[in-house]
Amino acid sequence: MNLKQRFAILFTSFVAVILMISCASIYLLYGTYRQEDYYNRVTVEGNDVYRLFIEMKTAGKDKLTESLLRMHNKPLVNEKFYILDSLGRLIFTFSDHPKIDFPLLNLNKIKKLGTYRYAGENEHQHIVQYKTETKLYVLISGLDKVGFLKLKTLRLILSGVFIGALFLTAIMSFLFVNEAIKPIVRLSNQMKRTNELNLSERIEVRPARDEINAIAKNFNAMLERLKLAFEFQKSFVHHASHELRTPLAIMLSQTESALNTTYDINGYKAVLASLKEDQLQLIALTNSLLLLSQYERAAYFPEWPYLRIDELLYETITVAQKSFPNIKVTINFDTIPNDDTALLVKGNDSLLRSAFLNLIKNGYNYSMDQSVHISVIPQQNTVKIQMDNKGKQLDAAEIDKIMIPFFRGENSYQKKGYGLGLSIINRIVTIHKGNVGYLAVNTDLNRFVVELPVKESMV
Repeated sequence: MNLKQRFAILFTSFVAVILMISCASIYLLYGTYRQEDYYNRVTVEGNDVYRLFIEMKTAGKDKLTESLLRMHNKPLVNEKFYILDSLGRLIFTFSDHPKIDFPLLNLNKIKKLGTYRYAGENEHQHIVQYKTETKLYVLISGLDKVGFLKLKTLRLILSGVFIGALFLTAIMSFLFVNEAIKPIVRLSNQMKRTNELNLSERIEVRPARDEINAIAKNFNAMLERLKLAFEFQKSFVHHASHELRTPLAIMLSQTESALNTTYDINGYKAVLASLKEDQLQLIALTNSLLLLSQYERAAYFPEWPYLRIDELLYETITVAQKSFPNIKVTINFDTIPNDDTALLVKGNDSLLRSAFLNLIKNGYNYSMDQSVHISVIPQQNTVKIQMDNKGKQLDAAEIDKIMIPFFRGENSYQKKGYGLGLSIINRIVTIHKGNVGYLAVNTDLNRFVVELPVKESMV
């Protein structure tokens, strides 16, 4: 059973329960009303006959009976009327059988209650009254034949209404569900068609603000993310294979040349030295690719300790100076915070150190004077680290792509590298719930800005 059928059956079942409760309520309420109305008619009938009996009881029984029959010419169906004295003896009746056709009654109880009524066999309704002024008991009963016929007719009408309404509800629910489920069907068909070759297709989103449109919007957003991910993957694989192919091709060429040529010992050493350099580049590229892959799977851990950002920077500068002896690095604080927590960042020591080292290395490689200036700017909820270097700036088109793996700007053509450093930096900073960006300042100043949340704003 599909979802459409389940919805339609469920909706029809709900309506069927409501209809059943409504019809049963109408039937029961009318049945109660019929019973109460007939009890009132029986009571009025008994009071009228009793009044006539009291008024004409001195005229003799035969004459009294004749007068009562003449005046009481429209009796109830199966009407039975008895008058008993205070001791329960029959003194008058309309019945052809003088025997009292009533169940055994507790006259003392009736005397206290004044009126007692009940439904007997064959749907007859009985009323017993005690008249305090004459100390007589009046017994009267009858059958509400018309009322029961009306009740039967009502039962047939309600059954017909229930069956007809249920049938119409079933048809309308299937039509309604079929219409309501169309967007989900379209979404399902789109999911069947979606693969890496048609990620540009989108579900139609209507102006209505409902859950189906919300699903369609979210599905379109998911397709957009998947499209970007596939494009990133294709670009990554393309550039990675290209970057790996180049040193491998060079190494193969040098090896074939060495095999086809007779060198002296110095010549072979030169070939091996060149191969070693290519191998080192290949190892560096492989390590960068592994790092980027590793960081793509990394995530933020709440149990990371708090680190002082200034201490991290000083330690990183020391490492950079050992790697690049002629580098010039300066660091200053925009303001000195009153509270040390303004410089505390929750994070992974080695990851943040790697990100800062790559930024310093990047500034060193692309600067005109081999110098990097670092500014630490404490803010209310974040700490901002600016790294400035003087050199050729990137244009607007290049700025949008600098975080893409293997992308290299025009200022990098004479520099060694693979365009993976900024991608690694961006991933590390993102893991730490921060952001990194590039600004072209003045005419020759390049600025990378890293913003990280500090202790007060971390949750």
